[in-house]
Amino acid sequence: MKVTEHIENAKGKTLFSFEIIPPQKGKSIQELYDNIDPLMEFNPPFIDVTTSREEYIYIDKGNGLLDKKLTRMRPGTLGICASIKHKYNVDTVPHLLCGGFTKEETEYMLVDCHYLGINNVMALRGDAMKDEQSFVPKAGGNHYAVDLVKQIKDLNCGQYLHEVIDTDNKADFCIGVAGYPEKHLESPSLQSDLKRLKEKVDAGADYVVTQMFFDNSKYFAFVEKAREMGITIPIIPGIKPIAVQRHLQVLPQIFRIDLPEDLIDAVDKCKNNAEIKQVGIEWAIQQSLELKAAGVPFLHYYSMGKSENIRQIASQVF
Repeated sequence: MKVTEHIENAKGKTLFSFEIIPPQKGKSIQELYDNIDPLMEFNPPFIDVTTSREEYIYIDKGNGLLDKKLTRMRPGTLGICASIKHKYNVDTVPHLLCGGFTKEETEYMLVDCHYLGINNVMALRGDAMKDEQSFVPKAGGNHYAVDLVKQIKDLNCGQYLHEVIDTDNKADFCIGVAGYPEKHLESPSLQSDLKRLKEKVDAGADYVVTQMFFDNSKYFAFVEKAREMGITIPIIPGIKPIAVQRHLQVLPQIFRIDLPEDLIDAVDKCKNNAEIKQVGIEWAIQQSLELKAAGVPFLHYYSMGKSENIRQIASQVF
Protein backbone atom coordinates (compact mmCIF):
# COMPACT_ATOMS: atom_id res chain seq x y z
CA MET A 1 0.00 0.00 0.00
CA LYS A 2 1.18 3.53 -0.71
CA VAL A 3 2.15 5.92 2.07
CA THR A 4 -0.57 8.30 0.90
CA GLU A 5 -3.13 5.48 1.07
CA HIS A 6 -2.10 4.72 4.65
CA ILE A 7 -2.75 8.37 5.48
CA GLU A 8 -6.15 8.36 3.79
CA ASN A 9 -7.18 5.14 5.53
CA ALA A 10 -6.13 6.50 8.93
CA LYS A 11 -8.89 9.16 8.64
CA GLY A 12 -7.01 11.80 10.60
CA LYS A 13 -5.32 9.50 13.09
CA THR A 14 -1.57 10.05 13.54
CA LEU A 15 0.47 7.00 12.53
CA PHE A 16 3.94 5.78 13.55
CA SER A 17 6.88 5.08 11.23
CA PHE A 18 10.63 4.89 11.56
CA GLU A 19 13.83 4.82 9.56
CA ILE A 20 16.73 2.36 9.72
CA ILE A 21 20.16 2.07 8.17
CA PRO A 22 21.52 -1.15 6.62
CA PRO A 23 24.19 -2.97 8.61
CA GLN A 24 27.78 -2.58 7.53
CA LYS A 25 29.21 -5.16 5.16
CA GLY A 26 29.88 -8.44 6.92
CA LYS A 27 27.37 -7.83 9.72
CA SER A 28 24.30 -9.99 10.25
CA ILE A 29 20.80 -8.76 9.49
CA GLN A 30 19.68 -10.32 12.79
CA GLU A 31 20.89 -7.28 14.72
CA LEU A 32 18.57 -5.20 12.54
CA TYR A 33 15.66 -7.53 13.27
CA ASP A 34 16.42 -7.34 16.99
CA ASN A 35 15.97 -3.57 16.85
CA ILE A 36 12.86 -3.70 14.66
CA ASP A 37 11.05 -6.32 16.78
CA PRO A 38 10.33 -4.04 19.79
CA LEU A 39 8.80 -1.38 17.51
CA MET A 40 6.32 -3.62 15.73
CA GLU A 41 3.82 -3.35 18.60
CA PHE A 42 3.14 0.20 17.40
CA ASN A 43 1.99 -1.09 13.99
CA PRO A 44 4.15 1.02 11.67
CA PRO A 45 2.53 1.08 8.22
CA PHE A 46 5.96 1.56 6.65
CA ILE A 47 9.67 1.48 7.46
CA ASP A 48 12.25 3.57 5.59
CA VAL A 49 15.60 2.01 4.69
CA THR A 50 18.43 4.39 3.86
CA THR A 51 20.89 4.02 1.00
CA SER A 52 24.61 4.74 1.27
CA ARG A 53 26.52 6.28 -1.59
CA GLU A 54 30.05 5.22 -2.41
CA GLU A 55 32.95 6.59 -0.42
CA TYR A 56 36.71 6.38 -0.67
CA ILE A 57 38.80 4.14 1.53
CA TYR A 58 42.57 3.98 1.60
CA ILE A 59 44.28 0.58 1.63
CA ASP A 60 47.87 0.33 2.85
CA LYS A 61 49.92 -1.32 0.09
CA GLY A 62 52.72 -2.10 2.53
CA ASN A 63 55.34 0.02 0.80
CA GLY A 64 54.46 3.36 2.33
CA LEU A 65 51.83 4.03 -0.32
CA LEU A 66 48.04 3.99 -0.05
CA ASP A 67 45.65 2.64 -2.66
CA LYS A 68 42.50 4.74 -3.03
CA LYS A 69 39.38 2.62 -3.63
CA LEU A 70 35.66 3.32 -3.96
CA THR A 71 33.33 1.21 -1.85
CA ARG A 72 29.87 1.16 -0.28
CA MET A 73 30.05 0.48 3.44
CA ARG A 74 26.33 -0.23 3.85
CA PRO A 75 24.97 -1.91 0.71
CA GLY A 76 21.85 -4.05 0.59
CA THR A 77 19.01 -1.51 0.82
CA LEU A 78 16.72 -3.35 -1.59
CA GLY A 79 17.42 -6.78 -0.09
CA ILE A 80 16.69 -5.46 3.39
CA CYS A 81 13.44 -3.87 2.17
CA ALA A 82 12.31 -7.16 0.64
CA SER A 83 13.32 -9.09 3.76
CA ILE A 84 11.46 -6.73 6.11
CA LYS A 85 8.40 -6.76 3.88
CA HIS A 86 8.38 -10.57 3.93
CA LYS A 87 9.18 -11.01 7.64
CA TYR A 88 6.88 -8.36 9.11
CA ASN A 89 4.28 -7.89 6.36
CA VAL A 90 4.89 -4.14 6.44
CA ASP A 91 5.52 -1.72 3.58
CA THR A 92 9.08 -0.54 3.09
CA VAL A 93 10.45 2.64 1.55
CA PRO A 94 13.92 2.35 0.00
CA HIS A 95 15.86 5.57 -0.36
CA LEU A 96 17.09 6.46 -3.85
CA LEU A 97 20.02 8.83 -4.27
CA CYS A 98 21.32 10.95 -7.10
CA GLY A 99 24.84 10.86 -5.68
CA GLY A 100 26.84 7.82 -6.68
CA PHE A 101 24.27 6.35 -9.09
CA THR A 102 23.76 6.65 -12.82
CA LYS A 103 20.26 7.00 -14.24
CA GLU A 104 20.55 3.44 -15.54
CA GLU A 105 21.44 2.11 -12.10
CA THR A 106 18.47 4.01 -10.67
CA GLU A 107 16.18 2.52 -13.30
CA TYR A 108 17.37 -1.00 -12.49
CA MET A 109 16.69 -0.36 -8.79
CA LEU A 110 13.18 0.84 -9.60
CA VAL A 111 12.49 -2.13 -11.85
CA ASP A 112 13.56 -4.47 -9.05
CA CYS A 113 11.30 -2.59 -6.61
CA HIS A 114 8.41 -3.02 -9.03
CA TYR A 115 9.06 -6.76 -9.31
CA LEU A 116 9.13 -7.09 -5.52
CA GLY A 117 5.88 -5.18 -5.01
CA ILE A 118 7.61 -2.23 -3.35
CA ASN A 119 5.68 0.82 -4.48
CA ASN A 120 7.00 3.56 -2.17
CA VAL A 121 10.37 5.26 -2.69
CA MET A 122 12.13 8.26 -1.18
CA ALA A 123 13.88 10.46 -3.77
CA LEU A 124 16.92 12.30 -2.42
CA ARG A 125 19.89 14.10 -3.90
CA GLY A 126 22.22 12.80 -1.21
CA ASP A 127 25.30 14.33 0.37
CA ALA A 128 28.68 15.17 -1.03
CA MET A 129 31.43 12.64 -0.53
CA LYS A 130 33.59 13.24 2.51
CA ASP A 131 36.53 14.54 0.50
CA GLU A 132 34.37 16.81 -1.71
CA GLN A 133 33.63 20.42 -0.78
CA SER A 134 30.31 20.32 -2.62
CA PHE A 135 28.02 17.74 -4.17
CA VAL A 136 29.18 16.31 -7.49
CA PRO A 137 26.77 14.02 -9.37
CA LYS A 138 28.03 10.81 -10.87
CA ALA A 139 28.59 10.96 -14.62
CA GLY A 140 25.32 9.94 -16.20
CA GLY A 141 23.41 10.46 -12.95
CA ASN A 142 20.70 12.84 -11.83
CA HIS A 143 21.94 16.19 -10.55
CA TYR A 144 19.07 17.11 -8.23
CA ALA A 145 16.25 15.40 -6.39
CA VAL A 146 13.74 16.99 -8.75
CA ASP A 147 15.45 15.18 -11.65
CA LEU A 148 15.15 11.91 -9.76
CA VAL A 149 11.45 12.56 -9.11
CA LYS A 150 10.95 13.17 -12.83
CA GLN A 151 12.68 9.89 -13.70
CA ILE A 152 10.45 7.97 -11.28
CA LYS A 153 7.36 9.74 -12.58
CA ASP A 154 8.36 8.86 -16.15
CA LEU A 155 8.55 5.22 -15.13
CA ASN A 156 5.04 5.48 -13.71
CA CYS A 157 3.95 6.49 -17.19
CA GLY A 158 5.76 3.60 -18.86
CA GLN A 159 8.59 5.86 -20.08
CA TYR A 160 11.96 4.19 -19.54
CA LEU A 161 15.31 5.77 -20.32
CA HIS A 162 15.79 4.29 -23.75
CA GLU A 163 12.34 3.05 -24.70
CA VAL A 164 8.65 3.43 -24.05
CA ILE A 165 6.94 0.34 -22.67
CA ASP A 166 3.23 0.93 -22.95
CA THR A 167 1.71 -1.86 -20.88
CA ASP A 168 -0.98 -2.17 -18.23
CA ASN A 169 1.69 -3.33 -15.78
CA LYS A 170 3.72 -0.13 -15.63
CA ALA A 171 5.10 1.12 -12.32
CA ASP A 172 2.99 3.08 -9.87
CA PHE A 173 5.42 4.46 -7.29
CA CYS A 174 4.42 6.75 -4.45
CA ILE A 175 7.25 9.29 -4.25
CA GLY A 176 8.50 10.83 -1.04
CA VAL A 177 10.89 13.78 -0.89
CA ALA A 178 12.73 15.65 1.84
CA GLY A 179 11.72 18.98 3.36
CA TYR A 180 13.83 21.24 5.56
CA PRO A 181 12.06 23.30 8.27
CA GLU A 182 15.32 25.17 8.88
CA LYS A 183 16.28 25.09 5.16
CA HIS A 184 18.80 22.89 3.39
CA LEU A 185 22.36 23.69 4.40
CA GLU A 186 23.22 24.78 0.83
CA SER A 187 20.14 26.93 0.28
CA PRO A 188 20.56 30.73 0.52
CA SER A 189 17.19 31.16 2.29
CA LEU A 190 14.17 29.25 3.52
CA GLN A 191 12.02 30.82 0.82
CA SER A 192 14.44 29.66 -1.87
CA ASP A 193 14.43 26.19 -0.35
CA LEU A 194 10.62 26.12 -0.40
CA LYS A 195 10.73 26.96 -4.11
CA ARG A 196 12.92 23.89 -4.68
CA LEU A 197 10.42 21.81 -2.70
CA LYS A 198 7.57 23.15 -4.83
CA GLU A 199 9.50 22.09 -7.93
CA LYS A 200 9.72 18.54 -6.57
CA VAL A 201 6.00 18.53 -5.81
CA ASP A 202 5.16 19.86 -9.28
CA ALA A 203 7.39 17.15 -10.77
CA GLY A 204 5.32 14.43 -9.07
CA ALA A 205 6.24 14.07 -5.38
CA ASP A 206 3.40 12.63 -3.30
CA TYR A 207 4.52 13.39 0.26
CA VAL A 208 7.27 15.11 2.23
CA VAL A 209 9.28 13.89 5.22
CA THR A 210 11.13 16.63 7.05
CA GLN A 211 14.65 16.67 8.30
CA MET A 212 14.91 16.38 12.07
CA PHE A 213 14.06 19.44 14.14
CA PHE A 214 13.87 20.07 17.88
CA ASP A 215 11.56 23.08 17.96
CA ASN A 216 8.02 22.32 16.82
CA SER A 217 7.32 25.96 16.03
CA LYS A 218 9.77 25.67 13.14
CA TYR A 219 7.84 22.71 11.73
CA PHE A 220 4.50 24.51 12.04
CA ALA A 221 5.92 27.65 10.39
CA PHE A 222 7.43 25.52 7.61
CA VAL A 223 4.10 23.81 6.90
CA GLU A 224 2.29 27.15 6.90
CA LYS A 225 4.73 28.66 4.41
CA ALA A 226 4.57 25.53 2.24
CA ARG A 227 0.77 25.72 2.14
CA GLU A 228 0.93 29.41 1.21
CA MET A 229 3.17 28.41 -1.71
CA GLY A 230 0.58 25.89 -2.93
CA ILE A 231 2.19 22.71 -1.57
CA THR A 232 -0.80 20.60 -0.52
CA ILE A 233 0.69 17.11 -0.16
CA PRO A 234 1.22 15.57 3.33
CA ILE A 235 4.22 16.89 5.26
CA ILE A 236 5.43 14.30 7.77
CA PRO A 237 7.62 15.51 10.67
CA GLY A 238 10.92 13.70 11.23
CA ILE A 239 12.06 13.32 14.85
CA LYS A 240 15.37 12.20 16.31
CA PRO A 241 15.98 11.99 20.06
CA ILE A 242 19.24 13.32 21.46
CA ALA A 243 21.21 10.37 22.85
CA VAL A 244 24.79 11.50 23.62
CA GLN A 245 26.60 14.72 24.52
CA ARG A 246 28.29 15.07 21.16
CA HIS A 247 24.92 15.35 19.42
CA LEU A 248 24.92 18.97 20.61
CA GLN A 249 27.87 19.65 18.31
CA VAL A 250 27.47 17.06 15.56
CA LEU A 251 23.81 17.56 14.64
CA PRO A 252 24.01 21.35 14.14
CA GLN A 253 27.31 20.95 12.29
CA ILE A 254 26.10 18.26 9.88
CA PHE A 255 22.48 19.31 9.39
CA ARG A 256 22.71 23.07 10.06
CA ILE A 257 19.90 22.99 12.59
CA ASP A 258 19.41 24.97 15.79
CA LEU A 259 18.89 23.31 19.16
CA PRO A 260 16.65 25.03 21.73
CA GLU A 261 18.50 26.51 24.69
CA ASP A 262 16.29 24.58 27.13
CA LEU A 263 17.40 21.32 25.53
CA ILE A 264 21.06 22.33 25.54
CA ASP A 265 20.87 23.33 29.21
CA ALA A 266 19.16 20.07 30.15
CA VAL A 267 21.84 18.01 28.39
CA ASP A 268 24.68 20.07 29.91
CA LYS A 269 23.35 19.31 33.39
CA CYS A 270 23.53 15.55 32.81
CA LYS A 271 26.24 13.53 34.53
CA ASN A 272 26.37 10.62 32.07
CA ASN A 273 25.00 9.29 28.79
CA ALA A 274 22.13 7.49 30.52
CA GLU A 275 20.84 10.83 31.80
CA ILE A 276 21.38 12.46 28.41
CA LYS A 277 19.45 9.67 26.72
CA GLN A 278 16.56 10.18 29.12
CA VAL A 279 16.51 13.92 28.41
CA GLY A 280 16.36 13.13 24.70
CA ILE A 281 13.49 10.71 25.22
CA GLU A 282 11.46 13.14 27.31
CA TRP A 283 12.05 15.99 24.85
CA ALA A 284 10.95 13.80 21.92
CA ILE A 285 7.86 12.67 23.84
CA GLN A 286 6.76 16.28 24.35
CA GLN A 287 7.49 17.08 20.71
CA SER A 288 5.51 14.06 19.60
CA LEU A 289 2.49 14.76 21.82
CA GLU A 290 2.25 18.34 20.57
CA LEU A 291 2.59 17.28 16.94
CA LYS A 292 0.05 14.51 17.40
CA ALA A 293 -2.41 16.95 18.97
CA ALA A 294 -1.94 19.15 15.90
CA GLY A 295 -3.04 16.24 13.70
CA VAL A 296 0.16 15.43 11.79
CA PRO A 297 -0.30 12.43 9.46
CA PHE A 298 2.70 10.47 10.77
CA LEU A 299 5.37 10.76 13.41
CA HIS A 300 8.50 9.52 11.67
CA TYR A 301 11.45 8.62 13.90
CA TYR A 302 15.08 8.49 12.82
CA SER A 303 16.12 5.41 14.76
CA MET A 304 19.48 4.80 13.02
CA GLY A 305 19.08 1.12 13.89
CA LYS A 306 18.66 1.67 17.65
CA SER A 307 15.18 1.01 18.99
CA GLU A 308 15.14 1.30 22.78
CA ASN A 309 14.73 5.07 23.01
CA ILE A 310 12.23 5.06 20.12
CA ARG A 311 10.23 2.33 21.89
CA GLN A 312 10.12 4.37 25.09
CA ILE A 313 8.93 7.43 23.19
CA ALA A 314 6.28 5.57 21.21
CA SER A 315 4.95 3.85 24.34
CA GLN A 316 4.06 7.28 25.75
CA VAL A 317 2.63 8.67 22.53
CA PHE A 318 0.69 5.88 20.80
